[in-house]
Amino acid sequence: MSRVYLYILLMAAVTYLIRMLPLTLIRKEIKSTFIKSFLHYVPYATLAAMTFPAILSATDHIYSSVAGFAMALILALNKKSLLTVAGISCFTAFIVELFFL
Repeated sequence: MSRVYLYILLMAAVTYLIRMLPLTLIRKEIKSTFIKSFLHYVPYATLAAMTFPAILSATDHIYSSVAGFAMALILALNKKSLLTVAGISCFTAFIVELFFL
């Protein structure tokens, strides 16, 4: 049982160091435009990496998931509202699942 506490303590230390080290080591302003650009896109890339696998496994069949994702992509690129994109893409996945599979 004491190993469990050791593992929890070790994970807490690693998590704390990952968050604390950039704050303490990088004190001056970042002047490199490449690094600034890279850091600007990190949240978007992380969000995409977390949600894309969930989109493809959201339904029983990959085809309905891909159809819903394609519809969402088309609507989003045409600058439709978030509610419209979510509703129509869910409806598309439902219709494909219901009638074609």
